[in-house]
Amino acid sequence: MFLDYFALFILLFVVVFMFYGIIVIHDIPYEIAKKRNHPQQDALHVAGWVSLFTLHAIWPFLWIWATLYREDRGWGFKNQTESEQKTAKELEELKLRLVQLEAKLAGQASPQASAVTEPVELNKEEK
Repeated sequence: MFLDYFALFILLFVVVFMFYGIIVIHDIPYEIAKKRNHPQQDALHVAGWVSLFTLHAIWPFLWIWATLYREDRGWGFKNQTESEQKTAKELEELKLRLVQLEAKLAGQASPQASAVTEPVELNKEEK
């Protein structure tokens, strides 16, 4: 009699443990997204619940989706700071070229009447 109750207790324990275990496992991509401040963490949370109905067939894709974003570097694995520095440098060069062109055109008597006869040297580093 005691073994019957013990077996029933073990069976119920395993069922409850598996039920909560599946819920915890399906929520891992959402927890990753929340930790990384993912912009689509609500969509990941809903997709995690949908993955319960697909027997977690889409769960690996949710994991990938959640881990592709990091707040410090954005999407993917590329370091965004290098790209931002390059863009800022190019912007400064373009501003300098614009100032040089405006100075060149302001020095002419009538920019509409006379065409630029000599090429404007914009960037001396290109040579």
